[in-house]
Amino acid sequence: MSRAVYAGTFDPITLGHLDVATRAAKRFDHVTLAVSAESRKNLLFSTEERLELARRSLAHLPNVDVQPFTGLLVEWAREHGEGTLIRGLRAFSDFEYEFQMALTNRKLAPDVETLFLMPSEEYSTVSSTLVREIASLHGPLERFVPPCVAEALRAKHA
Repeated sequence: MSRAVYAGTFDPITLGHLDVATRAAKRFDHVTLAVSAESRKNLLFSTEERLELARRSLAHLPNVDVQPFTGLLVEWAREHGEGTLIRGLRAFSDFEYEFQMALTNRKLAPDVETLFLMPSEEYSTVSSTLVREIASLHGPLERFVPPCVAEALRAKHA
């Protein structure tokens, strides 16, 4: 059984994230969307909220589950039998950071591969940071996030 993990903070999960998760679900028997329970970022949503929004957004993909993770991702992946890390690349500007991370992960866990997937062009400019900013300014969210996430963002900024 081929297994992969797609990890991030997902604060919040966007249509770009869903696109990458959908692409991964077509290529692997099982995909875990791993939501970081530890972050140095200033998060808008709690871990529990991010898990729930991701689960609701991915409910249509039967071979994708959502789990929290802590610590080093490669160690978590090994412990859970995940042999491939999925990383989304929106633009060339993402590549340098992701490339460095992939090489570091390879040194930490040579048996865990990194696979880069690009979202559809329509999502190449979508980021959680931009979505949070649009929400804070009460802008339209439907082109960037699933309906349940748009609702949650509006509630945070009411």
